[in-house]
Amino acid sequence: MVVDDEPKLVKLVRLNLEASGYEVFSTGDGEEAVQLVASQQPDLVILDILLPGKLDGYAVCQRIREFSDVPVIMLTARTREAEKLRGFEAGADDYLTKPFSAAELVARVRALLKRAGRQERSPAVIRSGPVEVDLSGHVVRVGGRRIDLTATEFKVLAELAANAGKVVLHEQLLTRVWGPEYRDEVEYLRVYIAHLRRKIEADPANPRVILTVPGVGYMFAREEGA
Repeated sequence: MVVDDEPKLVKLVRLNLEASGYEVFSTGDGEEAVQLVASQQPDLVILDILLPGKLDGYAVCQRIREFSDVPVIMLTARTREAEKLRGFEAGADDYLTKPFSAAELVARVRALLKRAGRQERSPAVIRSGPVEVDLSGHVVRVGGRRIDLTATEFKVLAELAANAGKVVLHEQLLTRVWGPEYRDEVEYLRVYIAHLRRKIEADPANPRVILTVPGVGYMFAREEGA
């Protein structure tokens, strides 16, 4: 995803990246960029610092980092070291100063995607006691028996299972499942967590799989010994 309000630059970046085999979409608005990262889940973001509207590139990057670890390349005409450091502090992974060559842009994109691809990935099937979550197959089983979940219930459970043993904050879970505009709707989570517990827990009143961290979030208990 390219986030820049200069049509000529966006066209240049798009042409060069598409010629290298990448699929590209773009926006010139910071708030829309945050929403698109949540809904479209791009593999990489090229982000200009100077954007119109309420959110500049720094703010956009900070908002994205609240719910995603997508690689971000900051794109700007600013060359001062302090500005670059501010970009890295906001969560950027790399920095490219205008003007730049098409070859350098493509090389940076390839290198950053390669680094991101070496990060540890969650296993396709995650277990906790009798509960088995098949992320790739979109199947949940309890004691070997398949459990019917709605699409949203599965998304909530999959997010928790993919982060097994780690606390997923309320706002992170809401953003990843429903979008950033729902990040404060904690009641949504309470309802869906209750539904899930009734379907997968042996005793929903005393859950052993989906654990509550009061005032913070939820956690999928890791399989014993994992």
